[in-house]
Amino acid sequence: MAVLLAHEVEPPRPCSYLPDREASLETLLMRNVTAQEYEHLLVRGWRRFGPQYFRPACAACNECVSLRVPVAGFTPNRSQRRARAACAHLRVEVGPPRVDEERLALYRAWHAEREASREWEASELGAREYSLQFAFPHPSAREVAWYDDSDPAGPKLVGLGLCDETPHAWSAVYFFYDPAYARLSLGKASVLFQVELARERGIPYVYLGYRVLACDSLRYKAGFRPHELLEGRPALDAPPEWRAAPDAPAPAPDAPGPVGPEAVRSR
Repeated sequence: MAVLLAHEVEPPRPCSYLPDREASLETLLMRNVTAQEYEHLLVRGWRRFGPQYFRPACAACNECVSLRVPVAGFTPNRSQRRARAACAHLRVEVGPPRVDEERLALYRAWHAEREASREWEASELGAREYSLQFAFPHPSAREVAWYDDSDPAGPKLVGLGLCDETPHAWSAVYFFYDPAYARLSLGKASVLFQVELARERGIPYVYLGYRVLACDSLRYKAGFRPHELLEGRPALDAPPEWRAAPDAPAPAPDAPGPVGPEAVRSR
């Protein structure tokens, strides 16, 4: 059973996604959270990094909208099918999250490219911080690792997805990859793999976190159709209301990056 250690609503700060806005997060610090208890939070718009559970609490903005893909009705578009085909030669392993130098090096290379191309703030993520945020012991935690076995130096880790699995939900938490493999659209292929994995395991929904149409790093989620959007920010004792997104053209998809607020990871 979950044990609540702290509950906080942070004061407004500059938004990491929309530079002209202010942002605020509501956070719960908890331990001993079961997969069922986490699913109760997830379907109401909460996300997880390590022992910290969070959702937006911005007073004047509702641009962060929780998005999920109904597995049964999902059909990849042409761009997504191309990404899947381009990555077909890569090997994928699903298991518990791990911490090692190979994973740290991959994260640093990916983040350094984002710092240069998108002016992200530098991230000095060491083994301790990586373990706390991405490999914290949790019954739902999963790792989806992509390897290139054709590399002359031997099997090479080229992409890594941090995910959560509950009885009725698969949640894509974070994904990063080797910038040298950007042409393969690994981010799109990763989402398709997770949808297919959820279908195999009888999981009805894949949660992609928050869609923010005006943010380059988060607008890509709108390209996975059909999808559903959460109405508002339901209380923990209120039933969540998900509605089908209008069947309209989505913005040009972008390569996935963070699936949850960057502020949680960088604070």
